[in-house]
Amino acid sequence: MRNSPLPEIPASDRTEIEAALFRKLIQHLQNYPEVQNIDLMNLAYFCRNCFSKWYVSEAAEHSIELDYDQARELVYGMPYSVYKERFQAEATEAQLSEFEHAQKKATD
Repeated sequence: MRNSPLPEIPASDRTEIEAALFRKLIQHLQNYPEVQNIDLMNLAYFCRNCFSKWYVSEAAEHSIELDYDQARELVYGMPYSVYKERFQAEATEAQLSEFEHAQKKATD
């Protein structure tokens, strides 16, 4: 099997491509609100709340004040309280147990 070389992508194009990719990912998460954050954490070690925290951090890097609740609204596409009421299910014991393991792995 042959590895193909990566194409040269100018930095400005790469930034635009990555930004569009991020917007599509956020839109995908907004389109499927029934996908629980705990399941995302257990499978991929990140969730919508992680994206929200990263959003706040990156905004601060650009001298933009954005609080966690504002970032959550950008990521969830609605206030977090609305999302929680409409879509967040009670975590099962199995999910919580798996979450403990995932949290350890995510913070290593």
